[in-house]
Amino acid sequence: MTTVVASDSRAWRSLSHRQQTRLRADKDFALLSDPPRGRAVEVRSADGTRIHTEVFGPEDGYPIVLSHGICCALRFWTYQIAELSSDFRVIAFDHRGHGHSGRPAADGYTFARLGDDLDAVLRHTVRPGERAVIAGHSMGGIAIQSWASHHPENVGRYAEAAALINTAGGELLPRLPLPVHGPAGAQALDRITRVAASAIGSLPFPPRSPLRAQLLDPVTVGRQASPAVRAAVREMILTTPTATRRRFLRGLSGLRYTDHDPADLAVPTVVIGSESDRLLPFPHSRRIESRLPVSLGLIQLSGGHCGPLEQPGRITDLLRDLARRAGKLTTTA
Repeated sequence: MTTVVASDSRAWRSLSHRQQTRLRADKDFALLSDPPRGRAVEVRSADGTRIHTEVFGPEDGYPIVLSHGICCALRFWTYQIAELSSDFRVIAFDHRGHGHSGRPAADGYTFARLGDDLDAVLRHTVRPGERAVIAGHSMGGIAIQSWASHHPENVGRYAEAAALINTAGGELLPRLPLPVHGPAGAQALDRITRVAASAIGSLPFPPRSPLRAQLLDPVTVGRQASPAVRAAVREMILTTPTATRRRFLRGLSGLRYTDHDPADLAVPTVVIGSESDRLLPFPHSRRIESRLPVSLGLIQLSGGHCGPLEQPGRITDLLRDLARRAGKLTTTA
């Protein structure tokens, strides 16, 4: 495993100097402006796409692997990395097309490929004989489910336990309320929905757009989210390449429960949802939990879609508990 110190810039691109000055009174702003920097690891996925990966904390610490959601990056886990890396080896990565990872060919923006990316990260960072706690938020949770379905032979090898946060298994977008007649009609509606999602994903979002808060905040975070958290979520979304947004949104719009099965994630798993999540409402979490072979429970938090940012203490404590119970979960579940 080759490592170098990560040296990427974390400057705000969506905030003016005046806006940053206003936010300095927010206690969260300092950490979110200067998140921890890890040791970069060279990882290549099965199709050759470069997956930017960073490792934080002691080299001999128990591994916790973090998988972020759509239009985010590894900095989404800033609170968890800052707290957990004092005791654990925290491994976080940018999904393909996000952050500092490479952009694949046009046909490489699939959930099977996301599962391949996670598998590559695990192979490069989890040592022989080790097993990790693997946590995924939103699309990152879908990536974990995809990994389990496409690489079932590696689930028991690399995973000790898992946490699926504000995520779903399929049917993310509601069907359009139009009459359908038979399979052909249903297929036509699927195509319309996917084209609509692709069009929305293609809309230009200038990082300094004056409407960014009105457009993004109501669906991404809850009412109690701090101004700095709101700004951080907007920053990640607005600086995600348009091609990434378009292609993954198109894929999400067509995702079905039959594409992968939470039952393939055959390790102790906790499912966490939020009561005011407008993107992936709590019933998605309930459905996933019902399919798990080894459930550690279903937890509902207050707040919106970005649980690890909105409820950082709760999520961090849950992951710490999973890691501290390492070795006991499989034998007692």
